[in-house]
Amino acid sequence: MSTQEQHKEELLTIEDVQTNNEIILYNDDVNTFDHVIETLIYACDHTAEQAEQCSIIVHYKGKCTVKTGKYEDLKPRCSKLLEAGLSAEII
Repeated sequence: MSTQEQHKEELLTIEDVQTNNEIILYNDDVNTFDHVIETLIYACDHTAEQAEQCSIIVHYKGKCTVKTGKYEDLKPRCSKLLEAGLSAEII
């Protein structure tokens, strides 16, 4: 592998890491499973099964990544989660 190819490969890796952000959903003692599931379906375009699995993971583990992607796509989705009373952040 030439030095030029190695350099291009390193740049692609850095760009890939920088473009993937995550919405992390945190557990709380306020919201019901049904509310969390319905909100994930609405805000993150989850299927019912995905939303249910995420709600269970959040309940038992305390947090769960519910969506990954570019910040510009995640920001309005995270805002919808927050407006619905859920605890979430983009990292």
